[in-house]
Amino acid sequence: MLPLLLPLYGAVLCLLAWQRVKAQAVVAGLVQAGWLASAGVLFYQVYQRGILSTDIGNWPAPLGITLVADQFAALILLSATVVGMAVYMFSLLGLDYSRKRFGYYPLLLLLQMGVSGVCLTGDMFNLYVWFEVLLICCFALLALGGTRAQLEGTLKYVTINFVASGLLLTGIGVMYSLYGSLNLAALAQLVRHPDNQNLPLLSMTSIFFLTGFGIKSAIFPLFFWLPASYHTPPIAISAFVAGLISKIGIYTLIRLFTLIFISDLGFMLPLLLVLSGLTMVVGVIGAAAQKDFRKILSFHIISQIGYMLMGLAIYTPLALAGSIYFIIHNILVKTNLFLVSGVVAQRHHTFSLKKLGGLYLKQPLLSLLFLLSALALAGVPPLSGFWGKFMLAKGGFEAGNYTIVAVSLCVSLVTLFSMTKIWNEVFWKKKDKPAPSPPDVIRAGNVSDKLLYVPVVFLLLFILLISLYAQPVIVVAQQAADQLLNTSFYINTVLHK
Repeated sequence: MLPLLLPLYGAVLCLLAWQRVKAQAVVAGLVQAGWLASAGVLFYQVYQRGILSTDIGNWPAPLGITLVADQFAALILLSATVVGMAVYMFSLLGLDYSRKRFGYYPLLLLLQMGVSGVCLTGDMFNLYVWFEVLLICCFALLALGGTRAQLEGTLKYVTINFVASGLLLTGIGVMYSLYGSLNLAALAQLVRHPDNQNLPLLSMTSIFFLTGFGIKSAIFPLFFWLPASYHTPPIAISAFVAGLISKIGIYTLIRLFTLIFISDLGFMLPLLLVLSGLTMVVGVIGAAAQKDFRKILSFHIISQIGYMLMGLAIYTPLALAGSIYFIIHNILVKTNLFLVSGVVAQRHHTFSLKKLGGLYLKQPLLSLLFLLSALALAGVPPLSGFWGKFMLAKGGFEAGNYTIVAVSLCVSLVTLFSMTKIWNEVFWKKKDKPAPSPPDVIRAGNVSDKLLYVPVVFLLLFILLISLYAQPVIVVAQQAADQLLNTSFYINTVLHK
């Protein structure tokens, strides 16, 4: 319960201290530490004891509300708490006072509560509810500050996600009409029953969920809202939203399509394979064409989502473990790259590649931090991106899906090209003249830029940890994949069999 309760109580305390920004910052910091610690303890318990569940109010499943933690959920939640701590540290100096005064900290904590709820819920309707909590907080954070670009990006984000939420609610209604339950474990048992007569309708319902969560995850061709929205708010906001939220959508797709929507895999898996390849290609082409630091990173989110979907589409234990490892890697690396772009803009007041240059000599430590994170994103060995892509490629070869493996390797090369483009333009070339400060760049004032390096170094340590000590993480990811594919463990734990 702690990963849910700590952000909730912290948000309430921040609201009670509405005019006291420093008090809110202290409360938020304590909550971040507690959130990280509770997620770490939960992961350790799941690793040692297996899947854990609890029935709220002692109402037994499937009648009551159930919280469930398996290794997949615990891994994603732990990754979210790590980037949450980094973003909080960055926001102390990298976010302006006015946004903090108008609700940044309580919104951030409520967003984190929504993330915890999505990861831990064992009920389809509550999955929808927690996702809406998460998205409402995203709407508010993206619009916080009220600049023209922010409001335009938020409007697109709200509109398309409103459509997605309607599709999900429709799918939930159909599921309840078919099976009379929304508990995930109960549904998993019912759809596998030999007398299940609803398989055609179940296949139709899966399209509602694929489309709804596909929009929220920015899968091709439903991705167009993401690059129009994620580059508009300050980095302290966009780093957390861009680094984590779309991965929560993929987490949900993997959860549902391994637990419930298994009736028509002969049709669904080839469809997912095509969507995966197109998502990779379109995202990386969009990134290569951009000339703005944040926009390149935003398009890369789309491309990387394709890799995460690839493991689900191949649907083997190794490929699914590759997707799980890749999600963890991408949450850390993408957030860190956004934070690096924020440090650059804090000092040089622009995100335009043409207006930047010479940072290799002026800020060598920042250059190194970017280089390591960029090479990890591109999948250069022995960094984390390589291990995720290696597992996915090996899983694809073993399953005979050679085309998607070839596409993924080509996309990796173009990813390396776009990272090299940022390196050449921002860090390597000489800067001709100072750039004027655009209105949407937030400056911290008279504080040392070096302090903004702390959250970047903090995240880089975790990136190097899962890179240089990849074997333990891969083993845990493989165990998580086994739990997803062998659903009897999940069903028996939740239904107390």
